Formats: sequence, structure tokens, C-alpha cells
Amino acid sequence: MNMNKISVIGAGIMGRGIAYVASLSGFQVTLHDISEAAAGRARQYIEKEMKKSVEKGFIKTREMEEAMINIEYTTDLVKAGENADLVIEAILEIIDLKIDLFKQLDEICPPHTIFATNTSTMSPTEIGAQTSRPAKFIAMHFFNPVHKMKLIEIIRGLDTSEETVQTVQEVGRRMGKETVEVNDFPGFVTSRMNSLIGNEAINMLMEGVASAEDIDKAVKLGLNHPMGPLEMVDLVGLDTRLRNMEHLYKTLGEKYRPSPLIVKYVKAGRLGRKNGIGFYKYE
Repeated sequence: MNMNKISVIGAGIMGRGIAYVASLSGFQVTLHDISEAAAGRARQYIEKEMKKSVEKGFIKTREMEEAMINIEYTTDLVKAGENADLVIEAILEIIDLKIDLFKQLDEICPPHTIFATNTSTMSPTEIGAQTSRPAKFIAMHFFNPVHKMKLIEIIRGLDTSEETVQTVQEVGRRMGKETVEVNDFPGFVTSRMNSLIGNEAINMLMEGVASAEDIDKAVKLGLNHPMGPLEMVDLVGLDTRLRNMEHLYKTLGEKYRPSPLIVKYVKAGRLGRKNGIGFYKYE
């Protein structure tokens, strides 16, 4: 199946990153958000990152210009879905919202359209079963920042067809990514590992084992991680990580119980980089 037109639903951190990479890879991209302000911020971010990439020599000016032409921004879901070959959803990690969105898209999109959720923990089987096309439903778990991270986890639902798996693997290759195929199980591979490491780091901070800076430094220099676990949670967003942990706690049990400290920070509005304060403060 030829994949030329990709619609990305959700213009937040992950959605705009996916749109950025897809447009540079030659796909025609429609980036949708219900908020005009969010779509506008996404446009500013993408154009700024592309110009920085030109300045650093990662891409040529011609590539940037072609990529910018490849992206269309809209708040109209019908416009986003009616001609899409592939829809990638990147909205909040709330399963009812995802199901409602895909039910709408199921009515809008052509029969050949493949649906992919960018969920980091939730079941593509469960979401896809609410549509008329579970064989064309899959999870494509990208990583932040999308233009730097090489991996896409591809999670096959119970009814996902082999053609769908192979098609999204090829999309990943066109984007310059490596892919791993994972069976549908809560948290997949990376989110289960990341959640445990991050949650233990938060507990150590709460217990006074070390400062946030020294916990992250120990993990980076002692375990050779490129980013400390508390820095990672700030990047992902404390609210997002908490939702992930709550889902894993519900589905996998006690070892995924969220640290009381992350619950307290989210209640206090400390969400990480997205609003300037989490485990660290940001400009």
C-alpha cells in the first residue's frame, strides 16, 4: 500500500514532532488540533526547528522549504481525515478520548486508511475494537524529541493484519527510524522500564537519598544513560507520566504504584518543562 498522506491528530509535543519528521521524509502532512492556538504554536516550533537544522548543517535549505510546503495545519477533523492514508493520533493518554476520536475518524476516513495511536501504555486491541477496522489498527510509539530519537515501537493488536504491520514498518524506515515489533501488553517494552526507573528515582528524591541533580548525574555517568530519570520525567511531563503510572498500576499491579511525590507535584501544578517547573526549574 502506498503511504503518501499522513494526518497527525494532536499538535502538542509529540504530534508536532511526528509532523516535523514526516514532512522532512517527503510525506504530505496534515497536522490537526482542536485549538487554533496549539496549531499556531506547532507551526512556530516546526519552522524554528527546521531553520536551526539548516544552520547546523543537518538539512539543506531546499529540504526545509519542501518540508514546510508539505505541512498543512487545520482545526477541521474532516479535512484532516478525508484523504489520509495513515492517521497517527497523539492526544492525551486518556483511553476514552482516544476511542471517541477514532470512532469519529472511522466515519470520516476512506476504507484504506490505517489508524495508529502514539500511546505509550494503552492497548491498540481495545481501542481498535471500537472501530470497523481493527485489522488496520496499530500503535506507533514515537519518542521525544522525535527528530532525534531513532526508535519507533510498533505494537500489534490482536486483530492487526500483517499488511498493516509491514506498511507502518516501511513508514518508519522512510522516516529514518529503527522499529521493534512488540505484542500488545500494558506498557510495551520501553514505558514499563522507564516508569520503573523514573518512579524509583522519584521515591529516592522523596526519601532524601540524594538531590535531583545527583540522582540524575549518577544514572547518566554510572549507568551511561543519555538523560537522568528526573530530567526525563520533566521532559515527558509529570502529568503524562502519572497517567501512565496509574494505568500500569491498574493493569500490572503494586510495583507500578506511583510515588506519592509525583502525585503531590502534579496537584501543585508542577508539570515539568511544559510549564517551567517540575523536578527542576526552567526559563
